[in-house]
Amino acid sequence: MTKDQPEEWASIAPYSPYQNAAHGLGYPPILFYLSTRDDRVHPGHARKMAARLEELGYDVSYYEEIEGGHGASVTNEQLAHRLALAYRHLWMRLADKTSDLK
Repeated sequence: MTKDQPEEWASIAPYSPYQNAAHGLGYPPILFYLSTRDDRVHPGHARKMAARLEELGYDVSYYEEIEGGHGASVTNEQLAHRLALAYRHLWMRLADKTSDLK
């Protein structure tokens, strides 16, 4: 499905996160993690979306593992690192929110 097929593009465009990214949509802080060697989804998609959200002023964190495939890790050490990044991202964002509750 491409923009070269207008009838198909019209049906999918409303669902495209990249095409619909805009100021003021209230995106939470986001962490993109991916593998350079993902054989299912080209890493360019995540790179492009991260750059777009940064341009729009959103809080974006980004990590790209050189090895791995679709799961973004090959070894247990890489998996542990990826999970640590995700938990740290979540922890830091929750800590920010809980300080607002006091």
